[in-house]
Amino acid sequence: MNNLITIQKTFYKIADFISWKKKGGLLLSPHFQRRAVWNKGAKSYLIDTIYKGLPVPIIFLRDRGINKENYEPMREVIDGQQRLRTIIAYIAPDLLDDFDPKVDDFVVKKTHNSELAGTKFKNLDEDAKNRILNYEFNVHILSSNVDDRDVIQIFRRMNSTSYSLKKQELLNSQYFGEFKTSLYDLAAEQLNHWRKWKTFTDVDISRMQEVELASELIISMMEKKIQGKSTSQIESYYKKYDEEFKEREILENRFRTVIEYINDNFPGNKNDFVFYKKTIFYTFFMSIYHLLYGIKSDVDKKTKAKKIDNKKLQEIKAKGDRIANRSAPDKVLEATDRRTTNPKERNILFDYLIS
Repeated sequence: MNNLITIQKTFYKIADFISWKKKGGLLLSPHFQRRAVWNKGAKSYLIDTIYKGLPVPIIFLRDRGINKENYEPMREVIDGQQRLRTIIAYIAPDLLDDFDPKVDDFVVKKTHNSELAGTKFKNLDEDAKNRILNYEFNVHILSSNVDDRDVIQIFRRMNSTSYSLKKQELLNSQYFGEFKTSLYDLAAEQLNHWRKWKTFTDVDISRMQEVELASELIISMMEKKIQGKSTSQIESYYKKYDEEFKEREILENRFRTVIEYINDNFPGNKNDFVFYKKTIFYTFFMSIYHLLYGIKSDVDKKTKAKKIDNKKLQEIKAKGDRIANRSAPDKVLEATDRRTTNPKERNILFDYLIS
């Protein structure tokens, strides 16, 4: 890479890529690209993203000169093969020579977009088709004199500045179904609360720590008990409820009810309100959940939120003050100072708050 590499930065519509593929001017699978491995959930999620006009990562192409047989410009996909293959499989599957119905055939899931759910592209209305076909990708085009060694160097440099992914970030790239969608929506809804309470920093949120906490809380509501933090359990729920999450609506409503109760009844912007700290918010939330619904309650629509006695409310606030000024029992202080993700310490604090 001793020579200066020229990169053309531009935008192309999905219709352009379809047209190029139809004319034989789009090369999808260069030998250094991985074969498409996206599952149907990931594909559905991409189409929903496009339909809503939301941004997706840059597509990298390489100029491959002119096809001397039909005089069409040739473009090779350097990065973005899986995205483009998904789009072509959805819009014009007959353009893929190696189209495999078992792997490539899919429709949009209802959990992602109820307007497109279960409908093939050819059966969409004209407005929906136009929204998809007119979507513009941000495209970077490498010149034809950039060889494979240069391409490999470019992407190694790009990847060398990225940090290692946390478990929750990995789950985000692996699952696209009901449970994942529910938790990401719930966590995003509460962004203003997380910021006002200073539970999470912007860096925490960028690394999806609030989604991880929301996942812990929903799972504990389903398990009907206080639990320790377990990334393996969180992943098992993402996998188990990827296709169907029957209790979704009830649990989402309960989650929102608890958050709103906390927001309405506890100080919202005091730095010394100890229960908003991310290290012990889990137990605080589950304590309020227990007082409203009962931690052992079945997840059904029959169970309505109860009224929390004002005396009990004041007791919880007072106990928060005792933790903050270090006058709470020693075992409670120890439980809130260290190992706050262990079930033993969480249960000590839970028992202290609800007793």
